[in-house]
Amino acid sequence: MPACTTYMPALLCSHGDILLYLVPSIATAFLFWILSGAHPAFFLLTAPGTLCHELAHFGVGLLTNAEPTNISLFPRRKGKVWELGSVTFANLRWYNAAPAALAPLLILLVPFAVAAWRTGPGWHFAPLDLLIAVLLAPQFLSFWPSPVDWRLAARSWPWLLVLGAGGALWIWHAQLLQAMRG
Repeated sequence: MPACTTYMPALLCSHGDILLYLVPSIATAFLFWILSGAHPAFFLLTAPGTLCHELAHFGVGLLTNAEPTNISLFPRRKGKVWELGSVTFANLRWYNAAPAALAPLLILLVPFAVAAWRTGPGWHFAPLDLLIAVLLAPQFLSFWPSPVDWRLAARSWPWLLVLGAGGALWIWHAQLLQAMRG
């Protein structure tokens, strides 16, 4: 452990087993990405990730009152690119655009939760872990929001002001309390 912290932050050293467990999943995700670019039929390898991506939009849209009206999970060609799925919202406003559009980032919690579960005390790789690596791989391909998602999230720019003010208060709260006390 002391040697590890010489080269990396303590947080990474204390969770190195989780990161090591996820290496096969990340390698498999890279292989899926290469194969899906080689031929359209290989989109089936990424389909579970697309399902999770769109369900994340849909679920957070429901929770934030963005009113999802349609979900499409079938790939379709839009110009020169393929759209693997989409969700349509009826009530996308400044306060719910970023949470609904950036919801796929939550997908990254799934592989980390599974890795934390599988790397409990006395862990070792078993045949089941190979299957889990294949099942988790699409999640690494689907957690990043699309360019359209990022544009929709930009509608929530007032949240930047709220988060910035909250961050400033958190950073300087001791100084502000001291100044208020006199």
